Amino acid sequence: MAVQFEVKVLEHCRVSPPPNSVPTTSLPLTFFDIPWLLCRPMQRILLYEFGCSTAQFVTDVLPQLKHSLSLALQLFFPLSGNLVCPPHPAKPHILYSDGDSVTFTAAECGGVFSDLLRGGLRDAKEIHPLVPPIPIPPSRILNESLLELTPLLALQVTLFPNMGICVGIQFNHVVADGMACTYFLKTWASLFQSRSGLSCIDEVLPVVDRGVIKDTDRIEDVLLNQWRGWGSPRWKDNAATVGLLEEKVRATFVLTRGDIEKLKNWVSGKCISAKHTKPVHISSFVVACAFTWVCVIKSQDKITNDSFGDEDLCHFSFVADCRNRKEISVPSTYFGNCLAICFVSVKRGLFRGEDSIALAADAIGRRVQELESGVLVGAEKWLLQWNEVSETGDLLTVAGSPRLALYETDFGWGRPRLVEMVQIDASGAMYLTEARNEKGGVEVGLARSRAQLEAFSSIFQLGKDQLQQC
Repeated sequence: MAVQFEVKVLEHCRVSPPPNSVPTTSLPLTFFDIPWLLCRPMQRILLYEFGCSTAQFVTDVLPQLKHSLSLALQLFFPLSGNLVCPPHPAKPHILYSDGDSVTFTAAECGGVFSDLLRGGLRDAKEIHPLVPPIPIPPSRILNESLLELTPLLALQVTLFPNMGICVGIQFNHVVADGMACTYFLKTWASLFQSRSGLSCIDEVLPVVDRGVIKDTDRIEDVLLNQWRGWGSPRWKDNAATVGLLEEKVRATFVLTRGDIEKLKNWVSGKCISAKHTKPVHISSFVVACAFTWVCVIKSQDKITNDSFGDEDLCHFSFVADCRNRKEISVPSTYFGNCLAICFVSVKRGLFRGEDSIALAADAIGRRVQELESGVLVGAEKWLLQWNEVSETGDLLTVAGSPRLALYETDFGWGRPRLVEMVQIDASGAMYLTEARNEKGGVEVGLARSRAQLEAFSSIFQLGKDQLQQC
């Protein structure tokens, strides 16, 4: 039976940067931002074991959470602003005005915290009350124009009295990618833990200036025109989103460091025996993605009795961080989007052979290697490619990355016991994060129908068992 985590709101408020700490600022969207105008909001929860009573939470923890959040928003002020979508031909942009704020909810849950940490398949809907919604205000008249304003961030901290705390976040991808949002979260956590104000921030401050993104090929104009040709994305239809969660279950799977090393060695051996040469690029990311992709395809085949044809294409999409790459010189502390969107396509029949993982790894590895020749090659086609592969209905995308090191987000309650990316319940993506309990391991999250996820689980475990025999 599914566990329902119903929450009681203790406080619902808005938190802004300190008054007069940030001037009114308009940030243009770069070509890295525009594709994410079509993306559903990102959702994460971080679960911490922490024995805290409701009284202690309200009198001690909550005020400091809000104060440290205000200071963090001073550094990451675009999160407090709004996405402004004016009528054509004006361009969408992010606008921060003094006093702009984010929604902050403090809540209490009477459920059993340890139920959130249990393994196995779980009803996808059970954790959604721990994620705050981003309120969508009505359109506003400004300078005689009707503007669509979209808030960019909402936060919720839910106390499980004397058991634990859940930090839930929902943010609009157009303001920042996963690396940038994690930078914000870790800064907030550091400020909360130190209780010493901004003086505890001894690292380089975030760079919010969109001018560091150079667009010599006018990619922005191309992508903007393509975006304008698309209708409103389906995720804006709340009824459609809720419908996607029905009958869904989710689970987290682990590839240990040993599994990853065996996969690398096995893939390399298969490539050498088949092509008499080493694979182009093999990494933990590549083999984890390849292994999961193959298991997803095989689970589809299992529950549909191989109804797909061998010539049908299976698509895989991932992103590559472009910070600190010589060709575009964007600093590692850049707060915004800086991701190249990559696609890989393989005929389904190739997934049905015994070398399917090696073939998938080779295809993904080759696409990763191509980035060395230019991360922006084909950038003007990102939206067109996305539309093309999405229409086939056989696209698997990757959310997150082990490089985000989400388990290092410490508010002073220790490392998170569990990190979940909640938006995959509706998007169908897989997510990757570093394994909590072992350096070099990887956690894989997935949400599917119960029948498919049960099939995936058995195929995933069988694959791991076979690795031990290599």
